[in-house]
Amino acid sequence: MKQKTLKTSCRFEGKGLHTGGFAHMTVNPAPAGSGIAFHRTDLGSDAIIQASASNVSNTARSTTISNGDASAVTIEHVMSALTGLGIDNALIEIDGPEIPILDGSAKPYAEAFTKAGIIEQDADRIYTTISETIEVRDEKSGSWIRIEPADELTYDITLDFNSKVLGEQVIRWDGSKEYASEIAPCRTFVFFHELEFLFNNNLIKGGDVDNAIVIVEHPVSEAQLDNICSLLNKPKLQVNANGYLNNLELHFSDECGRHKLLDLIGDLRLCGFLKAKVSAFKPGHSLNTRAAKAVLESISK
Repeated sequence: MKQKTLKTSCRFEGKGLHTGGFAHMTVNPAPAGSGIAFHRTDLGSDAIIQASASNVSNTARSTTISNGDASAVTIEHVMSALTGLGIDNALIEIDGPEIPILDGSAKPYAEAFTKAGIIEQDADRIYTTISETIEVRDEKSGSWIRIEPADELTYDITLDFNSKVLGEQVIRWDGSKEYASEIAPCRTFVFFHELEFLFNNNLIKGGDVDNAIVIVEHPVSEAQLDNICSLLNKPKLQVNANGYLNNLELHFSDECGRHKLLDLIGDLRLCGFLKAKVSAFKPGHSLNTRAAKAVLESISK
């Protein structure tokens, strides 16, 4: 397999999910062997951050990488799209701290990259392989990720928050399935009862019901709905019969589970193009990036 990059640059703009700040972003072709890097153009020519697990600086509801004073926030969706489409090398220029959330999925990135064209480069792809099983756990949440040696990359993900709305969602994935149509369109999600906490802790400042699935696990009052609609600057919303706010229709019945896979693909790219069997139970950014770091540490040994 040869390394790949974009044929032409792709431009995006929009607000960040957590900071709410507006940014312009350009994903450019890059030379073979350069990998993925982010350039904070607003901070000068040297503000370059390599997309590596060793540069992860924050995992509060998204993945942030940093180099000195330069950070790139919420990188997981664009990283997932680059990985899902097999792009090895890209330079991502952005004039603000956070990647635009767009519609909350990786679909806009996947569509733009496909339209721009993906070309082979004169170098073989370098895969990340491991010789022994790696496992990371979060004892408090019960979440875990296991990465086992394998000749091909496969995923086996279970999402179970003890939710009557979501239920248990099991997602299995391998290279024979199409990322662009099956995973990229799956949007981020949040529980209704988390929204006020997130707003009060300076998170999801750019969140609205146009870029997130909102799950209503517990009964809510009209006053609670009115308060959230006010925070989101949206007209009156209702809870549909399936337990979601009625702002959108699900693309898949297991869209939330698929989005967890989307995030995991993006986060694990921080240790390169893996060849491994990945199994996970309730994965999240903190655990995902811990797993990516553990892979890099295993390789360095």
